[in-house]
Amino acid sequence: MSVSTIIEQLFQRYPQLEPLHRKILEATEIIIGCYTSGGKLLICGNGGSCSDSEHMVGELMKSFEAKRPLGNEVSQRLIELSGDNGMFLSQKLEKGLPAISLTSQTALITAICNDMDASLIFAQQIINYGKVNDVLIAISTSGNSQNVVNGCIAAKAINMKVIGFTGNKGGKINRFSDILLNVPESRTSYIQELQLPIMHAICLITENHFFSPK
Repeated sequence: MSVSTIIEQLFQRYPQLEPLHRKILEATEIIIGCYTSGGKLLICGNGGSCSDSEHMVGELMKSFEAKRPLGNEVSQRLIELSGDNGMFLSQKLEKGLPAISLTSQTALITAICNDMDASLIFAQQIINYGKVNDVLIAISTSGNSQNVVNGCIAAKAINMKVIGFTGNKGGKINRFSDILLNVPESRTSYIQELQLPIMHAICLITENHFFSPK
């Protein structure tokens, strides 16, 4: 499926997102550039945005709509190492687009809350996981969640790119985002309803770039 088709379908279903057309394409270009350079995505958010962090990782780390075969070299190595089981692995495992949800590290997050400060749960991970070619996806309906804002600051400090997902006002995240995808809503549930289709479109375009037949 072409980029134009994915975007056209997005705006047919959610016409209120059309003003974000350029930003969606620019955010996708940043993510494709990240993966082309050997980078990864770090994704964070609270509450429903925490769930969206996990959701986006799920779409990136395994097949979304396109097949993602491992390739002959890795498949053959698996078979050499483990015979029939290696054959099973070679047929079932897929290539992924590296992404980590910073909301998943329960033991680490509770340690940071207890020993440091709850507002540092994402920043502490970003400072240590993050590399120059990586991208932070920062999700906050208000744009003002302090732990997410601190994560953005940490990402910029180590020269990562930041893509913010917020409601219409943008909040504090705006200052630290290379691209701000501020959907045209102010009510939390309505913001989240518009953020997810953008995430899906970005994942589809990115997957097609790397895995669709050329």
